Amino acid sequence: MPVPLDEYPIHQTPLSMRYVESSDKNFYDRSYFNAHDRTGEVFLITGLGVYRNLGVTDAYALVRQGDTQYSVRCSEPLIDGGLEQQVGPYRVEVIEPLHKLRLVLDADDHGIGFDLTWDSSFPALDEPRHINHAGNRVVLDGCRFAQLGSWTGSLRVQGREYQVDADRWLGSRDRSWGIRTVGEPEAPGRPNAREGFWWLYAPIRFDDYALVVIVQEDGTGHRTLNEASRIWRDGRIEQLGWPRFDIRYRSGSRHPESATLHLVDAAGKDVTVEVETLGSAVLGVGAGYGGVDWTHGLWKGEGFVESETYDMNSPEIVARTPFGVVDHVARATCDGAEGWGLFEHATVGRHDPTGFADFSSVAP
Repeated sequence: MPVPLDEYPIHQTPLSMRYVESSDKNFYDRSYFNAHDRTGEVFLITGLGVYRNLGVTDAYALVRQGDTQYSVRCSEPLIDGGLEQQVGPYRVEVIEPLHKLRLVLDADDHGIGFDLTWDSSFPALDEPRHINHAGNRVVLDGCRFAQLGSWTGSLRVQGREYQVDADRWLGSRDRSWGIRTVGEPEAPGRPNAREGFWWLYAPIRFDDYALVVIVQEDGTGHRTLNEASRIWRDGRIEQLGWPRFDIRYRSGSRHPESATLHLVDAAGKDVTVEVETLGSAVLGVGAGYGGVDWTHGLWKGEGFVESETYDMNSPEIVARTPFGVVDHVARATCDGAEGWGLFEHATVGRHDPTGFADFSSVAP
C-alpha cells in the first residue's frame, strides 16, 4: 500500500516512500541539536532518528549539569505516515524549513522537559559526504547539513526551570542520513583491527559569520574527511583551506582544554581561531552514540520511555569517556571577535600527529 508521502513529487527512486533504496539494516535518518547559555554550566543535546529498515523511531534528550548527566530516551515502532516527527512525549515541528523549528519534550516526570524554538542565524551548510570503513566494509556513508542558530522557550531539568532567550542561548544542529551502525549488533565476521580514530567537528558562530571545521584522520594521521568553510549571513560560502590544529590536552588525559585552528582564506590570509572549552557532554553516556546502556535504533516495543542519571566522576564513566565522542561548549576568538559554538572531539587509540601511541596513551 502507498503511504501519504507518495502523494508528493519527492521520490528519488522507483519505490514507494515507504522504502529506502538500501536494504542495509543500518540506514538511518536523524537530527541532532545542542543548546547552551554560553557558561558551560548547563548543556542540552537532543535529537530524533528514523531507522526505516529496523521499523524503529526513537529520540533522546541529554542534559549535563555540573558533574551529572541526565538522560531521557523514547522509542516507538515506526509508522509509515506523513511528515510528523514524534516519539511518545517527544516531537519536532518544522515551522519554516531550514529556518525555524520547535522541539517539545513532555517528560518532566522523567526529569527533563522543554518547549524550545530554534531560529537559524546563518544559512545551512552542506558538508562533504562522510565515508568510513572497517576493514573492507563501509560502516559510514552519509550526507549531512549543519547550521548555527539561537533558542527561545523553556528548559526544565529535575524541577529547575531555565528561561531560554535568544540573546543568551545559542547552539548548532545537523541533519544526516545514510548508512551508520545502529540497532542490535551484527555478527562481527573477520576481526578488523582499528588502531586509531581522530575526529574534530567545530561549528562556531561570530556576529558576522559562522565557521564549520571538520577533520577526520586515522591513526597515522591520514586525513579522510576535510572541511573548513565560512558562512556569511548573505549566504556566501568561503572555503578556508586545509585546517591545521594545535590542541592542548589536560595533563594525564585526552581532555582538550584549548585549541588553535589555523585556516587560510581565499586571498591566502591566515585565519586563526583560538578555542577555549567550557562544559562538556559525553555522547556515549545516555545519548545513544555508541554507549553500552542504550544505542539508537534498538527495538524497545511500543511506548518506551526511560530515564537515567549518571555521575560523571564515577570510575566506570571516567574509564569510558576517552573511547567516544565528547561535545564541548566552546568560546572562541578570531581577529578580535568573540564567538561561541561546539568543539566536538574524539581521539581513540593511536594518533601519530598528536603523539598518542595506543589506546592507553594520555597527554604528559
